[in-house]
Amino acid sequence: MAISGQHGGNVLQMAAQFHVDPQMVLDFSANINPMGLPDSLQTAIIEHLTDAEQYPDIEYTELHQAIASHIGCDANFVLAGNGATELIFLWVHYFRPRRAMIIEPTFAEYRRALERYECDIESYPLLEQDNYQLTEAFLNSLNAGLDCLFLCTPNNPTGLMPEPALLEKIIIKCQALNIALFVDESFIDFLPHATNCSSLLSQYSHLYVLRSLTKFYAMPGLRLGYLLSSDISLLNKIRDQREPWTINTFAALSADIVLNDDDYNQATYTWLAQEQRYLFDALNQFPSLSVLKPSANYIFFTVAGDIDLQSKLMGHQILIRSCANYPQLNQQHYRIAIKSHQDNMRLIEALNEVFND
Repeated sequence: MAISGQHGGNVLQMAAQFHVDPQMVLDFSANINPMGLPDSLQTAIIEHLTDAEQYPDIEYTELHQAIASHIGCDANFVLAGNGATELIFLWVHYFRPRRAMIIEPTFAEYRRALERYECDIESYPLLEQDNYQLTEAFLNSLNAGLDCLFLCTPNNPTGLMPEPALLEKIIIKCQALNIALFVDESFIDFLPHATNCSSLLSQYSHLYVLRSLTKFYAMPGLRLGYLLSSDISLLNKIRDQREPWTINTFAALSADIVLNDDDYNQATYTWLAQEQRYLFDALNQFPSLSVLKPSANYIFFTVAGDIDLQSKLMGHQILIRSCANYPQLNQQHYRIAIKSHQDNMRLIEALNEVFND
């Protein structure tokens, strides 16, 4: 069986296992915008190369103001970090929940962060018969014994959003039960018209909203995410006690540039609308695949029968994300990124060969 890894993007590991040149592997396992790093940011980095000779602003004042301006909130509501994952671990470290709920399958780092601090974890399973969609039945699972709830919107790996009315009910019930609600919106930028929680920060001090610039702006090597909350006392505690300079100079520079790059943003929406539809329809032509309709830049599906699809596609130098290491899932479940039309066609051609062999 192929090695799936803890996350997508493990090209070197998989290439070594299959004895292929990693440069030749087409990576569908990491959900990164195929448009690449915005030209505006590339130009800015070149123009500011000598800034690497100085320490970044230890408070990252301009970075926080740029994010606050984009969101339309007070700068004190913003805490930037070295990627979204750092902020997950920081929040758990300083909030120190004793009992938490995770809706699974979902992003693995919530559980890893909670387990590091010996938090008791309740797992709420998403069911195949519900197409792994959250339903109103979930509300009955919320109880006063919980300190926090982790909710990923859209969920990773399924790519689904909860219904807006249900999301609102979850927020209200969590507040009534004094449950801190940690909402991970790392992929929400791919859904320009989707319901998000940033406009609710002032109303709900129990709400913590996580965002990432890594995926939408194709900058996983720079590492930049941010946490939003009106719980300023907790955010200030993290600011005062965290390690200094965890965000590098060029990541700190990037937010004001990319968040205002309207051409890049619009080009991304145009690409995704076309390729999301194309790839979803193309995958549905295979009788062996059961495909969930995506909301973001990745697609989740189930393969019928006993086939190691990840290994089969590595024979075509294509890497997809096996979801076998997610709770509630197994070796029949996979996630693929939506890439350029040329790359998406290559994937479909490879699948044709695999299923017709």
